[in-house]
Amino acid sequence: MSCQGFPRCLRLLTPGDYRHVFDQAAYKVHGKGLLALACSNNLDHPRVGLVISKKNVRRAVDRNRLKRLIRESFRLQQHRLPAVDVVVLARRGVHELDNDTLHRQLYGMWRRLEKDVRKQSIKAS
Repeated sequence: MSCQGFPRCLRLLTPGDYRHVFDQAAYKVHGKGLLALACSNNLDHPRVGLVISKKNVRRAVDRNRLKRLIRESFRLQQHRLPAVDVVVLARRGVHELDNDTLHRQLYGMWRRLEKDVRKQSIKAS
């Protein structure tokens, strides 16, 4: 069984990491209420960062729930994802979605990201 932990090496930690993804985003994956920006990294594993603003999700309990669900989904799908840095942004109204819908949205987003990166790498070679 593969390791499915969520250590620090799987997180975007510094403002520079986030800035790199925002400036160099080669992949954009939309979901209902969510947007994932991604760019390739030089590591052998994916990393994730979250941007859940108070402007779009007012209550702290809702922001914390979203962060927890996104981290959990990423943790379970990390072995399928290529070596990319991903920033997940929340949009207005995402807090109204229930947990099952969010899980389905995130699963679909990870799959589309995996497919887009694979398609781009085949096209490049």
